[in-house]
Amino acid sequence: MTPQTVDVLIVGAGAAGMMCAIEAGRRGRSVRILDHARAPGEKIRISGGGRCNFTNLGTGPANFLGENPRFATSALKRFSQQDFVKRVDRAGIAWHEKTLGQLFCDDSAKQIIRMLTDDMRAAGVVLSLGVSVERIDRVADGYEAALSDGSVVRSRSLVLATGGKSIPKMGATGWAYDTARQFGLRVTDTRPALVPLTFEAGLLETLKPLAGVAVDAVVKGGGTAFAEAMLFTHRGLSGPAILQISSYWREGEAITVAMAPGEDLYARLKAAKAENGKQMVHTALGHLIPRRLAESVCEREGIKGKLAEVGDKTLRRLDAAVNAWTVKPVGSEGYRTAEVTLGGVATDQLDQQTMAAKTVPGLYVIGEAADVTGWLGGYNFQWAWSSGWAAGQVC
Repeated sequence: MTPQTVDVLIVGAGAAGMMCAIEAGRRGRSVRILDHARAPGEKIRISGGGRCNFTNLGTGPANFLGENPRFATSALKRFSQQDFVKRVDRAGIAWHEKTLGQLFCDDSAKQIIRMLTDDMRAAGVVLSLGVSVERIDRVADGYEAALSDGSVVRSRSLVLATGGKSIPKMGATGWAYDTARQFGLRVTDTRPALVPLTFEAGLLETLKPLAGVAVDAVVKGGGTAFAEAMLFTHRGLSGPAILQISSYWREGEAITVAMAPGEDLYARLKAAKAENGKQMVHTALGHLIPRRLAESVCEREGIKGKLAEVGDKTLRRLDAAVNAWTVKPVGSEGYRTAEVTLGGVATDQLDQQTMAAKTVPGLYVIGEAADVTGWLGGYNFQWAWSSGWAAGQVC
């Protein structure tokens, strides 16, 4: 079979890949983008409860992890969150800001996918779905890829945009990492990130009755802290604060949780005792934190009876049990529910302005495939837009 020849072959029709395709196509290059999924942008479609948290107004290098978090600086500056918002506005997509600078579509994440596919079509990009790469090799003038449909494609440039291992039920694999290694690039250790944390069986039994209870919390661990919502689940702890800390937490370490941050529970309970000493301790605490949580904390600490029957030392212990709860996770829910993958193609192997491999001509690594991982809240999408844009200028 005679190989098809294109300037740029992009593997992965997600956020980063489609952005790269648009930019390369607009610069007059022939582009083919392929994905083994049956539809483009599947992670976009399910994100943000179906409304796509497409960027964050506060995006900056401080919101990213990796061997060198500042690697992201150049791309983020050259194609910023404001730049992407302008595209959304031009496409007529209504959006709104939620907490902490997070931007969502008013209607549907499918509008973002439609904007990207329309832009690709206008730029002359050829989109191939339900097709995977079975073999890829370096050839004299670039790359040769044998595809699952039996065709062969030759390209001057190859862009790895297949993301990480997160959410395997959607087809996520480590293909980008394997291919990068094939061409001699170093890949850092990978692990699930932005993922719920799990606990040993004994503790889990005490937490199960709290499943569905949510509190605003401050969660500390791994040298940092996040103040967002926390959710008790049948498997352990979740919610934005836990997902955030999961990117920094490591096995064997504990986390500390304040479940009524900013509240002096000791003072509040002592005042309640002075006002009505006949009130049950768990009832008084239940006026300050969710009732089920108050009952659970009192049971865990072995504190019962009326306020008049407990001393100041016990009230201080109750305060600490709520606002300095230290607990050691045993693991996470893994890639099955992780929103992103921490780690990836080492950034010292890549040019920060172009996302090109320093030692392999014509090879580019963008989006989640690179060792750049953002916080929860639209940061990873912005990295996808920015890194895809940067590569698309030159690939």
